[in-house]
Amino acid sequence: MTYRTVRLNPGSTKEPRSSVLVIYTGGTFGMVYDPKANQLIPFDFEQVLDRVPELNRLDFAITILTLHEIIDSSNMKPAVWVELAQLIESNYPLYDSFVILHGTDTMSYTASALSFMLDGLNKPVLLTGAQLPIGIARTDARENFITALEIAAAQEDGKPIVSEVCVYFNSLLLRGNRSTKHESVQFNAFASENYPPLATAGVSIDYNRPYIRPYQPNSILHIRTSLDSRVTILKLFPGITQSVVESIISIPNLRGVVMETFGAGNAPTDRWFLYTLKAAIDRGVLIINVSQCEGGRVTQGRYQTSKMLQQIGVISGADITTEAAITKLMFLLGQETNLANIRQLLAQPLSGEMSE
Repeated sequence: MTYRTVRLNPGSTKEPRSSVLVIYTGGTFGMVYDPKANQLIPFDFEQVLDRVPELNRLDFAITILTLHEIIDSSNMKPAVWVELAQLIESNYPLYDSFVILHGTDTMSYTASALSFMLDGLNKPVLLTGAQLPIGIARTDARENFITALEIAAAQEDGKPIVSEVCVYFNSLLLRGNRSTKHESVQFNAFASENYPPLATAGVSIDYNRPYIRPYQPNSILHIRTSLDSRVTILKLFPGITQSVVESIISIPNLRGVVMETFGAGNAPTDRWFLYTLKAAIDRGVLIINVSQCEGGRVTQGRYQTSKMLQQIGVISGADITTEAAITKLMFLLGQETNLANIRQLLAQPLSGEMSE
């Protein structure tokens, strides 16, 4: 499959010190105002230097590839995650790093999914975007894009400083599967409450090295693209009814549920509630317990209201985010057939998405 690509020559006359492949998926970042149509339309990356002339000052090569169908990130699907993983795999020998331009609404889901799918990744894969389109004067697109490129190209002793899937946004580099979008109208759109930022970009880019996944010199990339989307999210709330829970838990062919509970993993102790969950678990549905709180972790058994969940076989999600939990479920259900193995893997970190 041939993709539309734009290749930028760095401003320096020297040999480029690195090469970055940028993959544009769509989203707010790449929109400009069309006065004739009186609306925002997709940006033509052939004119990227007109919008972001600072790219001329970078001393590494940049290639921009646009997906055939650019989408609003609200329309993101597992099929696009597979396409992204395949693009990274096919271009892995050709580029030193990758930047994915993505809409903000589902960026953390994509980052989480790719962190599981790109097994053996040893190069930077950074996702970034913008709260305001690149065609607007006050846009945050330029800073996010340029700094994401600089971090992607950063090396020491010929090795990348960062070699994992990350989200870069508003001066913060976050582990992708620890990030969540927590703000819709301010520029600080993303947070990582349970894991420190990997870097902070101010006057200089300061790397938080103890928390960055170490470079693995002998790693070989293998992509794992089998995903099972027969999963759902059950968010608990005071007054949730039996009919609501049963209608969700009884979805035909359902294989996994991320259950968002209160506080440290607490849930109602009504007999009907526990019976409904246990009946689903007994027929092979995997239920993982994730806290509704942005920070903190699930501690099943600490209170009576969570001890019963533990007794019926609900899996503790520890400090995992909902975005990482749902994509991890899809990933493991697509890779494994043995439920006992999946249960064990759900409760332990695969790619730094949760604490031990």
